[in-house]
Amino acid sequence: MARTSRLHFMPVGDTDPFTPSRERPVRVRARAMPVDTHFEPHAHAWAQLAYCASGIVQVTSEQGRHRTDEVTYIVPPSRAVWIAPGARHHITVLEAAEFRTLYIDASVTPQNWNACRVMVVSPLLRETIHALDAGPVDQNREHLLTRLVLDELIHADTQALGVPLPNAQTGDKRLRALCEAVLRAPSERATLTEWAADIGASERTVARLFRDELGLSYQQWRQQAVLAHALPLLARGQSVSQVAAASGYASDSAFSAMFKAAMGQSPSHFQNKN
Repeated sequence: MARTSRLHFMPVGDTDPFTPSRERPVRVRARAMPVDTHFEPHAHAWAQLAYCASGIVQVTSEQGRHRTDEVTYIVPPSRAVWIAPGARHHITVLEAAEFRTLYIDASVTPQNWNACRVMVVSPLLRETIHALDAGPVDQNREHLLTRLVLDELIHADTQALGVPLPNAQTGDKRLRALCEAVLRAPSERATLTEWAADIGASERTVARLFRDELGLSYQQWRQQAVLAHALPLLARGQSVSQVAAASGYASDSAFSAMFKAAMGQSPSHFQNKN
């Protein structure tokens, strides 16, 4: 059985080479991470952009200031997760990854970016991150690359790829049970009425709970859960037909249409064909 590598984070001192500052507000840390590497829950005083040049990671962040207890994001190479300063989070590597972490000083954090978000990584942002990580650069070049990274982040498209769960302490227990049941059986094609009956509630009540506690309709939430389930399967080389069936879709075309509408690219784009 493969062992999970667990990395524990300690507070970083001012002399750490990856600590951002007002003078050097964007620092890049590159690491090759094997599958099942797990970063234990931790937080930074600065913002973080979690991005993979290759591979897939799962980022779970506590969202205590909002309506949910935590949100889980699945991050393929074309996407990145913005983690706000102070947000407690943990990361698991789902597929061996070339992990790129951008540490961003709070002094240059865009105003009101207080919650995590999934961002589309443009080709320019990808190459600028690579340029910052390529090796020592003079001060003027680093300044220009830093400004370009920040500008690309501000203008990057965002994508709703998180899978929120009701607060474990204060959320509705029936809703949490339903969400956990769907996550355990993503191929189940039960209707909301059928799921609601399983937890002893009416469809109308459950629909209201999804809106009130998660800010999504059931269909929107289930789509996020399906995408989180499907991306690692595609990365492992499973066919679109296999992933569609495992995600509860009766046809490849219906699954592919949903996937492309949500991700902007077809499922085959995310397949590992090696």
